[in-house]
Amino acid sequence: MMQELVKKTRSYRRFYGEKTITKEQLESLIALARLAPSGANRQPLKYILVHTKEYNDLIFDHIGWAGYLKEWVGPPAEERPTAYIVMLRDTTINKVQTMDEGIAAQTIFLGASALGLGGCFIGSFKKEEIRQGLGIDEQYEIAVIIALGHPKEEVVVEELSKDNDVKYWRDANQVHHVPKRKLEDIIVKEL
Repeated sequence: MMQELVKKTRSYRRFYGEKTITKEQLESLIALARLAPSGANRQPLKYILVHTKEYNDLIFDHIGWAGYLKEWVGPPAEERPTAYIVMLRDTTINKVQTMDEGIAAQTIFLGASALGLGGCFIGSFKKEEIRQGLGIDEQYEIAVIIALGHPKEEVVVEELSKDNDVKYWRDANQVHHVPKRKLEDIIVKEL
């Protein structure tokens, strides 16, 4: 069961724009994230839940999509995410990035998959524009933005090619291909 959940927890970049995500669904994902491990149990992460068209549009206008797909500017209006989670680090608790962001984000993604949702970890965004647009206090640093929706695309995990190219790509049918290293290539030693 866990293996299947991990397999379907992919980065999705196209969604059914007419299918919304509720406040309750977003809160259930944060309820999971708050239970995740935290370095020294400091729990510096806070969240802004976004699920209205006005604020979805504001965020979309200030994020970058799919760095390896140079010619693609992101999904058209009808395939955009219908919710976002803006992950914040409370700098009064912890000033520097830690493993907490990754652990919490993966927990959110696994929870989203269990709900039939998909998402994309957005690290390319205009911090000041989003800070101002959402009215984020200075004590918070925007750590990451998680785009969420009902996935519209197929994502296929495949073995890395012989030339070790890790770049994801789309085929003529818009199937998104994600190369992964073989298990034997990432285990360095067994003792």
